[in-house]
Amino acid sequence: MARSSKAVPEDVVRIIFSNISSIYQFHAQFFLPELQRRLDDWTATPRIGDVIQKLAPFLKMYSEYVKNFERAAELLATWTEKSPAFQEVITRIQSSEASGSLTLQHHMLEPVQRIPRYELLLKEYVQKLPAQAPDRADAQKALDVIFSAAQHSNAAITEMERLQDLWEVYQRLGLEDDIVDPSNTLLREGPVLKISFRRNDPMERYLFLFNNMLLYCVPRVIQVGAHFQVRELTDAEFPNSFLVSGKQRTLELQARSQEEMISWIQACQAAINHIEKRNETFKAAGQGPEGDPQDQELKSEELGLRAPLWIRDKMVTMCMRCQEPFNALTRRRHHCRACGYVVCARCSDYRAQLKYDDNRPNRVCFSCYTFLTGNVLPEDKEDKRRGILEKGSSAGPDRSLMCSFLQLVGDKWGKSSPRGWCVIPRDDPLVLYVYAAPQDMRAHTSIPLLGYQVTAGPQGDPRVFQLQQSGQLYTFKAETEELRGRWVKAMERAASGWSPGEPHDGDLSD
Repeated sequence: MARSSKAVPEDVVRIIFSNISSIYQFHAQFFLPELQRRLDDWTATPRIGDVIQKLAPFLKMYSEYVKNFERAAELLATWTEKSPAFQEVITRIQSSEASGSLTLQHHMLEPVQRIPRYELLLKEYVQKLPAQAPDRADAQKALDVIFSAAQHSNAAITEMERLQDLWEVYQRLGLEDDIVDPSNTLLREGPVLKISFRRNDPMERYLFLFNNMLLYCVPRVIQVGAHFQVRELTDAEFPNSFLVSGKQRTLELQARSQEEMISWIQACQAAINHIEKRNETFKAAGQGPEGDPQDQELKSEELGLRAPLWIRDKMVTMCMRCQEPFNALTRRRHHCRACGYVVCARCSDYRAQLKYDDNRPNRVCFSCYTFLTGNVLPEDKEDKRRGILEKGSSAGPDRSLMCSFLQLVGDKWGKSSPRGWCVIPRDDPLVLYVYAAPQDMRAHTSIPLLGYQVTAGPQGDPRVFQLQQSGQLYTFKAETEELRGRWVKAMERAASGWSPGEPHDGDLSD
């Protein structure tokens, strides 16, 4: 290939043929001559195991060649197409008698296959040796060394593939130098949907899970980092969703199927567990408690240390601190950066330093401000009298006997037939509370169910049912017949005076 130096740069030629020259010299000057001498003197010394055992460790030099092979093949194809002069040299080589009418790529593949062939030949040799053959012990030891060389070669291939996958990801994302790390391993990648706290429709995003970090990709890359938690969410509106909570970012994500969601959670948890084993100071990132995602609040000792899960705007119609209703002009929605609650401007007109945001001052609600700073406000806004309707919606199934959205039908609810978040709480099992949104702290209607009759609706729709008692009539419409049946059973129990802990003839759970 000396004449090809003018057709292609010398460094490209060196990359294409890697350390093939060293491999050739090892075989030509040491390995083959030693074997040939033993074969010539086979009658006096019928053994080759000791020779192979002595020289086999040098076969590990194939690893470098194998590791470079894919890149070498790509360069060969690129320069053959790119340089007519180089293509002419290759054609002349391939047409020569020494080439045996085979392509250069075929000859380049031979060293890759050499070690597995040596292993197979030596295995066959050992199997055919008599049990008492003088070469059997050395041949078996030689086979072990060859096997080690083969593993070394396979490990080189695996490492090459890992680095290749890693480099392709870096090129696709244009990552910054401080993120590029050859020790990283790509564990999983794929599309997900980002559940937004402001928008109704999820947005398409892409995740890259490495052994030490999770990359959440939008038009730009956001690094969630290594210290993150992952758990499944139970959200009827967004099935197959899961939560990734890092110190500086918390994401609600939706997979395309339950299997894909489980696979993501398992892959993330495996990465977390691996880091935990390597670093005992890394806090466990276990599953959070079961229940509705919006019920999961940061523990008080975690306030300001981790990014909270922001409660979605449409989950509330009133400030989660003062219970005043929101409107577009005078009382707009804001998020507390410490607890994630949706609050009004008056209740979030405070600043506190948050450690997860490099101790920068952030907007927080008055409750978190008091906890984080220790400053007592002149007026305790949480100490006002609660009315009968000021009862948290108990959005999670673990805190309610029954809860879901129901359409509120009829003039009693208004001509628009709005949806309401309906709840029969565990701690108040004989009352139905109707909220405008799941996280509202005050219901707009409460109905004591004791003594009511539960009947089918007049519209003939199997999803409609009614509550009726002495001139009072409330009409509801469930999303499915199955959900309607569960609500009818729950309301019939409450109307009869049944409460949790008493025997009953069935279950309301899914």
